Amino acid sequence: MKFLFDQNISHRILRLVSKQFAGYTTAKKEGLINAKDKDIWEFAKTNNYVIITQDSDFNDLNSLYGFPPKVIWIRTGNLNTRKIADILLNHTDEIKRFVKDNKHGCLEIFSLKTK
Repeated sequence: MKFLFDQNISHRILRLVSKQFAGYTTAKKEGLINAKDKDIWEFAKTNNYVIITQDSDFNDLNSLYGFPPKVIWIRTGNLNTRKIADILLNHTDEIKRFVKDNKHGCLEIFSLKTK
């Protein structure tokens, strides 16, 4: 599994999820900071990444163009990096099943904001 963390998720998340999400990179690391969503989408498609984002625009692109790339859409509102990492880690098995599934292009992870 290869994951591309969108620019709306801090690059610091890598040290928190590195064991479960090997093969990852970030928009920042790939020089895509301030890139248009379509450019990030194309990068992910060309390089076989699953996009992890908090941005609904990637779900819209998924609806328009299909997949790949697949999108994991974290719908939580603003949370700190640790809490976003915890959400991903708590859904690791579901994410693995989603990546293998050829029928679905977007996995929405909805979580209520916690203190």
